[in-house]
Amino acid sequence: MAPRANWKGHLTLGDLSCAVALYTAASTSDRVSFHIINRRTGHRVQRQMVDAETGKPVERDDIVKGYELSSGDYVLLDPDEIAEAVPESDKTLALETFIPCNEIDTIYLDRPYYLAPADKVSAEVFDLIRHGLEAKSAAALARTVLFRRLRTLLIRPHGDGLIATTLNYDYEVRSASEAFADIKEFKIEGEMLDLAQHIINTKRGSFEPGAFEDRYENALQELVKAKIEGRKPPKKPKPKETNVVNLMEALRMSAGLKESENKPKRKASRAASDKKSPKRAARPATRKAS
Repeated sequence: MAPRANWKGHLTLGDLSCAVALYTAASTSDRVSFHIINRRTGHRVQRQMVDAETGKPVERDDIVKGYELSSGDYVLLDPDEIAEAVPESDKTLALETFIPCNEIDTIYLDRPYYLAPADKVSAEVFDLIRHGLEAKSAAALARTVLFRRLRTLLIRPHGDGLIATTLNYDYEVRSASEAFADIKEFKIEGEMLDLAQHIINTKRGSFEPGAFEDRYENALQELVKAKIEGRKPPKKPKPKETNVVNLMEALRMSAGLKESENKPKRKASRAASDKKSPKRAARPATRKAS
């Protein structure tokens, strides 16, 4: 069964135009979901809107949105007023600006959608646009009304189709300066930096989405299965205790170094020579000191 499109419209590039459909690329529908249940009766519990001051239920027709003023009062907005204020959708994704695929900071990326031709007639023009973007390793910026909001989308080639990712507006992205304001700057060098780089090099790999498990989701599924089968749910393993008390020791343990390997080679070789001929090694040291 073909997936249901979230949005349909036209993709345009100059005088080129083709009908396209937008499909959800990331979904949470397969996650374990729960209902709210009355423990005593086993019946589902329904949520109800109540007046915060009187505690009385409020009918759906009496519910409107309100913008709070500094005085604590509210400007009331009816659904029709909000609908009229929203820009009209012309159902068009006009490719306006072209940029390198990796130029946008990932912090601006919001939600990904698959973009595909909506019918067979549009397939050739769609493929021409996709090939053009792919040949130039370029992505396109386009704007349209999506889900009652004017959104900017980043459109880039992906397999036989395109990925359209909604972008966060600049005002929606918080400055990192506040989050990083209290971070102190340390002088990291020498063996400490070498060990950190060694650990990174030994753990290099590639991103394989299938290799990452949702352990929280798996644990919920196992819990539900155990309850259905009438057995006790599995116990969580206790986290391993560690006696690491300093950063250098933690780095050495992470690098897999043994205690004997922690000492610098220069000191180790000198100690070895002292064991072989302790008297001979001590004599020249005394003469030099005098």
